[in-house]
Amino acid sequence: MSQTAESSGRRRAPTMADVAQRAGVSHQTVSRVLGDHPNVRESTRGEVLRAIEELGYRRNSSARALVTRRTRTLGVVASNPTLFGPTSTLFGLEEAARAEGYMVSAVTLRRYSATALKEAIDHLSDWGVEGIVVMVPHREAVAALSELKLPFPVVTVEGGHALPIPGVSVDQDLGARLATGHLLAAGHRTVWHVAGPLDWLEAEARVDGWRAVLQEAGAEVPPPVVGDWTPLSGYRAGQELAGRVSGVGARGGAPSVTAVFVANDQMALGVLRAFREAGLSVPGQVAVAGFDDIPEAEFFTPPLTTVRQDFAAVGQASIRLLIDQLESGVTRPDQRVSIEPRLIVRASTAS
Repeated sequence: MSQTAESSGRRRAPTMADVAQRAGVSHQTVSRVLGDHPNVRESTRGEVLRAIEELGYRRNSSARALVTRRTRTLGVVASNPTLFGPTSTLFGLEEAARAEGYMVSAVTLRRYSATALKEAIDHLSDWGVEGIVVMVPHREAVAALSELKLPFPVVTVEGGHALPIPGVSVDQDLGARLATGHLLAAGHRTVWHVAGPLDWLEAEARVDGWRAVLQEAGAEVPPPVVGDWTPLSGYRAGQELAGRVSGVGARGGAPSVTAVFVANDQMALGVLRAFREAGLSVPGQVAVAGFDDIPEAEFFTPPLTTVRQDFAAVGQASIRLLIDQLESGVTRPDQRVSIEPRLIVRASTAS
């Protein structure tokens, strides 16, 4: 025997017609209230809103999109979701979009290519997004994005200034300058650097800031040790650098290691372990600073001095740029927003 929705205990969702009947108005009047139309008496508007609340009516977003041609959905193309920076940026974007009344549909890519990026954008277009934010972490991503014809407004995150597209980024160069300058001010003659992958724009900017501060101070610039953002690569870099903490200037006449600026906190964790296993005291023999201020950084041994990025501000600025384009219909390709990072000093650089 078949059962109706009512007899099985399931209730159908209230419709606009139900709201109209409860409020004693026409279907069109309910539609005008939902569309915030000005030509509705306040008393009538109040009756409709009261009926909506009493019935628990929820608007059909698909039907609304057909009428208004607005989906209130933004797309995000993200990369490397296992890393702290991209994950935190994505979270910041989603929070900012919700605060503006938009939902986010995200596609994550392990590797950027023109084909993969086009497929991601096509997918988001099929879902009816009104615009997208694209995280552009490395030069391969810049090249891929530059090849595409974009069907809707776009904002880049961490894309530098290589594309004629509005963008938002943290001032990575400044962050590296803050960390390196802090270590020099503590009395170190120079600062070694464990860099991220050099095809990443953020890693490149951090190298530039570190090198510039050393050169401006007249300090020797040691060759950077390159990692891949992971604790393991930081551990291996730390093992290499531990052999130079001798005060005699080891291999090739390079200066002894007394201070290290590491391009992210995960690699710094590996560096700290390698130094600990080598019997080195931090900061007694070697001072270590990181970048990102991950939640665990203050619980490292010792607590890690690092550079804090404001991912919430990145999300807010990116979504605001995108919505401004949607609302104005105007795109300014040279529009850039730079977010300043902040140095957080902890025990890994100060006795």
